[in-house]
Amino acid sequence: MGTGHLRAITWLSLAAFASAAATRLCDPMLPDLARQFGSSAAEAAHAVSGYAIAYGCFQVIFGPLGDRLGKYRLIALCALACVPGCVLAALAGSLDGLVLARMLTGVAAAGIIPLAMAWIGDTVPYAQRQSTLARFLIGQVLGMVSGQLIGGVFADTLGWRWAFWAMALLYLGVGLAVLAESRRDTVQRFLRHTTASAPAGAAAAPTGMVGQMRTMWRAPWARVIVALVFVEGALVFGALAFVPTYVHTRFGLSLTASGGLMACFGVGGLSYVMFARHFVQRLGEVGLARFGAAALTLAWVLLLVAPAWGWAVPACYLSGIGYYALHNTFQTHATQMAPSVRGTAVSLFASSFFLGQSLGVSLAAVAIAHLGLSAPFAVAACLMPVLGFGFAWLLARHHRTSVALPT
Repeated sequence: MGTGHLRAITWLSLAAFASAAATRLCDPMLPDLARQFGSSAAEAAHAVSGYAIAYGCFQVIFGPLGDRLGKYRLIALCALACVPGCVLAALAGSLDGLVLARMLTGVAAAGIIPLAMAWIGDTVPYAQRQSTLARFLIGQVLGMVSGQLIGGVFADTLGWRWAFWAMALLYLGVGLAVLAESRRDTVQRFLRHTTASAPAGAAAAPTGMVGQMRTMWRAPWARVIVALVFVEGALVFGALAFVPTYVHTRFGLSLTASGGLMACFGVGGLSYVMFARHFVQRLGEVGLARFGAAALTLAWVLLLVAPAWGWAVPACYLSGIGYYALHNTFQTHATQMAPSVRGTAVSLFASSFFLGQSLGVSLAAVAIAHLGLSAPFAVAACLMPVLGFGFAWLLARHHRTSVALPT
């Protein structure tokens, strides 16, 4: 992989950082927002849920657009389109105005990560794709960890509005950089190469959005991946969302410290992505699926049996490294499950994953109300091996029965 291609992927990783950070930006601001606008905490939380709904629903739109208009340039336009939403949020005079601005930002940001994954799928040989996607994931992992930090620091110092000004500047800088990169010879050369090297006899990509989606759904393996990643999102994030509450309630740890434990999840994710090439070489895809499921299962069991809050540190670390090992394997197959409409396929994959997260958190809340705080972790510990080892078995079968994957 040449220097120009590495630079292009680095800019995509920074765009993913901005998108992931914006997702968690409002979490620590909610008390300030409630005071500022004279609302309840539940009403202020609409600034979070409004963004999430818009982000999840509009992911499916950008994939077909990327297949038709060009993915790299569209990523730049998505990042630049986030700037007005951030500015409107910074200037919001009412909670409704803030929620609307957040929804506009969510609509624009929805295309960044799926299109970036699809572009990597277009330009990186399959044998190198999993480690390359892991390198790209560094930005997303750091964004998830940093979003709450950025929001909290500005809320405690200059005021919550300055967090949105900072995000506007970040999106502007990243968007302009990706737009400039899209005009470089390196990106254009990769695009010409992938177009010219399409397999002989391959069916031409359909031009209509409905036709693109139909093409994707006709592939049995694509349906398997989209369904399984929905379950993964529900199991992982249904439990993960309640780790701080569980530790705070069971061990009396402060909410700040309980939330800070989630940094260990990010450290675990970074441990995987920094050494992804070695993980892939040693374990292969089937082994990574098993390893990820085993690490996640052990994490939930540690939380269930922990005699003190300190056990949550290795549990959160294991959940991070296990989640990214498993999810990176799903992502790699998402980029290959329908190559002729790759943008559409990856966007549907991302939307299914996001909707799975939303359902998982909702079901976990219901389980907690009826069975107690440990219920999500007990359910995840029981079902995660089924998902991970079942996926590993399907992967091994897919490798045996499918034709050689193109490079």
